[in-house]
Amino acid sequence: MPRPRKSKLIQQVPPATFYKPQGVPLARLKGLTLTLEGLEAMRLADAEGLDQAQAAARMGVSPATFCRVLAEARAAVARALSSGMAIRIEGGDYQVAPPSAAPGLGGGQGHGRGWRGGR
Repeated sequence: MPRPRKSKLIQQVPPATFYKPQGVPLARLKGLTLTLEGLEAMRLADAEGLDQAQAAARMGVSPATFCRVLAEARAAVARALSSGMAIRIEGGDYQVAPPSAAPGLGGGQGHGRGWRGGR
């Protein structure tokens, strides 16, 4: 029996979850699926510019798992763009993180500005 898959944290579900080449009827297109955690890995690495360790910590996975998810997502997007395929963003093993879980957004232990070192 395989080990259960661990959920990856994502910050939000994207507002648009389907992309296709302009001017091509949907009925004539092949498509592929990009998982939500794959999109999140690309967002953290490519849009936010986080390094592998930072991005892995944000998603709650090991750096090796993050690297694998990122490589699979990039390959899927490259395949779709170079072949004129539609991209559907859905599925995967994920949980949407609460807003306070994002680093630097007030989710810490109150040790920021004004902390007196336990006095």
